Amino acid sequence: MKKLLLTGLLVLASAGSWAQTTNHALPDKAKAKIELATCSTCATVQSVKQEKRKGKGGILGIAGGAVVGGLLGNQIGKGNGNTVATVGGAVAGGLAGNEVQKRVTSRKVWVTTVKMKDASMRNFEQEAQPPWVAGNVVKVAGTTLTKQ
Repeated sequence: MKKLLLTGLLVLASAGSWAQTTNHALPDKAKAKIELATCSTCATVQSVKQEKRKGKGGILGIAGGAVVGGLLGNQIGKGNGNTVATVGGAVAGGLAGNEVQKRVTSRKVWVTTVKMKDASMRNFEQEAQPPWVAGNVVKVAGTTLTKQ
């Protein structure tokens, strides 16, 4: 009886160590599926790409553009035509200056698209390049992602 019990324990122990060694030998895709199945807030990365976002315009761009546009418009025409050209130049310059300021203050962001457990897709933006690539499993915490 002791021999049978001892043999049973050895079989169980060797089965457990086999399961541990085979788990490490699993391909990355199989590991990702297991992680995803056991984590309620995890998602699979579909793509990671860098995109450019326009900055914000403001009073500085509008005022600077209006001054330059007004000065250029003032060089055109005489009398009432000069006044119209000056005002038109100031308005056009203000619009152009605002657009220039948006381009000057633009920034690049990294956009990660993930597939949630319910098959919905979500996008996450961050300033720094993320450490994950397509196919990785990540944990979703509000509006941020962390590597699993």
